[in-house]
Amino acid sequence: MSLRQMEYFVTVVEADSFTRAAELLHVTQPALSHQIKALERHVGGPLLERLPRGVRLTPMGRAFLPHAEVAVRSAAQADRAARAAAGAQEGELHVAAVHAVAAGLLPRVVARWRRERPGMELVLHEYGRDEELDDAMERGVADLAVGHGGAGAAARTVLGEEEVVVVLPPGDRLAGGPVRLADLAGRDWIRCAMEPVVEGRPFIDLACARAGFTPRTAVRTEHTSTAVAMAAAGAGIAAVPSYAVPEAVPTTPLTPPWRRPLHTWSRTPFTGPAAALLPYLTAALP
Repeated sequence: MSLRQMEYFVTVVEADSFTRAAELLHVTQPALSHQIKALERHVGGPLLERLPRGVRLTPMGRAFLPHAEVAVRSAAQADRAARAAAGAQEGELHVAAVHAVAAGLLPRVVARWRRERPGMELVLHEYGRDEELDDAMERGVADLAVGHGGAGAAARTVLGEEEVVVVLPPGDRLAGGPVRLADLAGRDWIRCAMEPVVEGRPFIDLACARAGFTPRTAVRTEHTSTAVAMAAAGAGIAAVPSYAVPEAVPTTPLTPPWRRPLHTWSRTPFTGPAAALLPYLTAALP
């Protein structure tokens, strides 16, 4: 079993197609199929099932996939780290983040990085929840992650604190604040699927219960940016990190303030471009 065979297998799974995977790998489809069959002979059974449209993992394939992903991505990270240590000014740095961080915080980071390090490309991987981000990092998807997880990572540091603010409908009498959470009882809330879970409960439910009321959910969205847009249009109240709100949208702070640490972490110690990115991230926090 070779690293190349594992790379071919992972690419087929991600592309959901032998034809597309062959194009991405710049090999012929017969050559790709030959390597997959050789890998299956080595592990002792089929890993993939061909379908009329796409492929499906067999039980053996599902068990094999996460280990193959780690091997392939760790090899790519090792290559990038070695080039960085040798002083290479070009290459890739893979960054993983939850959507709110990617859309609200990282644009400023990327813009500055591109101005000062034009030869080093940033590759962004976005996830809906911290749990998905943690799982992806365990599989070696990126060189470093930005979010609220990373417990147990080989390298983890606090970038700073993010503040959660509320976006109220235009002209709301409480706008500008600061406002107590209890003052928002009886209002319509816009809830995001990416809302963090704290102590086994969605964060808004837990915080409102401690303030003595149950939030009345009016709208559920997938992305933080959608929740902000809904609140700014008057559909209800949204509670989001301050960096996730466009400058043109007024926000209202809470009292006492809602704050939580924002971390960056990696499966290996921060070196090269990954270490160089840390001050960019810290400087971008409001």
